[in-house]
Amino acid sequence: MPAYQAAVFDLDGTLLNTLEDLADSTNYALAACGCPPRTLEEIRTFVGNGVGQLIRRALPPDSAPEREAGCLACFQAHYLQNMEHKTAPYPGVIPLLDRLGAAGVKLAVVSNKFDGAVKGLCMRYFGPQIPVAIGESPAVARKPAPDGVRRALAELGCGPEAAVYVGDSEVDLLTAQNAGLPCISVTWGFRPRALLLERGAALLADTPEALAELILG
Repeated sequence: MPAYQAAVFDLDGTLLNTLEDLADSTNYALAACGCPPRTLEEIRTFVGNGVGQLIRRALPPDSAPEREAGCLACFQAHYLQNMEHKTAPYPGVIPLLDRLGAAGVKLAVVSNKFDGAVKGLCMRYFGPQIPVAIGESPAVARKPAPDGVRRALAELGCGPEAAVYVGDSEVDLLTAQNAGLPCISVTWGFRPRALLLERGAALLADTPEALAELILG
């Protein structure tokens, strides 16, 4: 029997490398708003707290609320049409999900990306492997609030005592803590290993194979 009956995953930086598509849409929106572009490495540090925060951090300081709202709307429209150009699962992720599914582990995604994009990307890249995909919406508070994780576990029919959360950032560590789940931090994503350790990561996986071993026990 697996060590955990369910695994809830973050999306960006954990299952999918979305950074370049996020950067392209961010810089498209910045240009449309008359603002200078950001580098890929800058955008890497901006990701993790939802697209509202991504755009807020990317804009020049003290930008007016109207500019922020317009830039966000432009980003969302562009990203929904262009979010699959450079995005791909990290190497080893598809075999990982296959292995977990074959072992009977129930799988879900909870992300701070807006809900339409989360559902679209999960359907495109994972199909029935991940039946529950939840993103930020008016009905679901953004991580590190535990709302999305709790909803995902309810849809999976699994209690928190039998589940684990998997992510690549400090936000994910807090989310797991707030939801009452252990957290496995992956080191191939958007945050460096040193930062994860500094923020209290106790379980780390350097490869999808190592992650599978931790989840299956």
